Amino acid sequence: MRRFLRENSLSLAFGALFLASLVGQAFAGWHQLNDELFADGLHQITLGGYLTSANFAVDVTENWQSEYLQFLLYVVLTVWLVQRGSPESKPLKDAGQESDEVQKVGAYARPDSPKLARAGGLRTLFYSRSLGIVMGTIFLLSWLVQSVAGWATYNESRLRQLRDPIPWVSYLTNSDFWARTLQNWQSEFLAVGSMAVLSIYLRQRGSPESKPVGASHEATGIEG
Repeated sequence: MRRFLRENSLSLAFGALFLASLVGQAFAGWHQLNDELFADGLHQITLGGYLTSANFAVDVTENWQSEYLQFLLYVVLTVWLVQRGSPESKPLKDAGQESDEVQKVGAYARPDSPKLARAGGLRTLFYSRSLGIVMGTIFLLSWLVQSVAGWATYNESRLRQLRDPIPWVSYLTNSDFWARTLQNWQSEFLAVGSMAVLSIYLRQRGSPESKPVGASHEATGIEG
């Protein structure tokens, strides 16, 4: 057990942080919604009712979709785009998809390579892009759920104001949907861009996200 915890400590730590944050968000959001309902003279809801509500779903998924969009773009764009001096970039000369030999695909696969790297054909083609495909799928599904949940909460607000609800297709072009979406996207793009640039000049000793402390500012694609 001790070995398992040590070898999986990073994923376990982030899993615990995720669950703690989700629970905290659930309680905070529940109290916030009940405050709004009380102010409007409406009945308050239980925690269970809040967890199955569109309000909770939209608050969660609007963050999920932006995070997975961030990783999707980062995974795909770093194939071709580089940043001199950043450990978040490949070496400048390696821009592109690289050769089968470098990627250890097909005839160049090693004995310990995944089976799909040796299979060839469509299976290897799909596997060689599977990370981006999965990230993109999760992004699209999260964005879809956000749009449906956001539509439901938006129409709830309209009904409280004695206004007619709007169809889902109309909500997709509504400022409420895009305000929720873009306020998350801009922060993700800023964070990734900042990391790529700041890691050129700043260091974090022992972190694989940083260059070695003594590495040149010009060193690219080197992790410490």
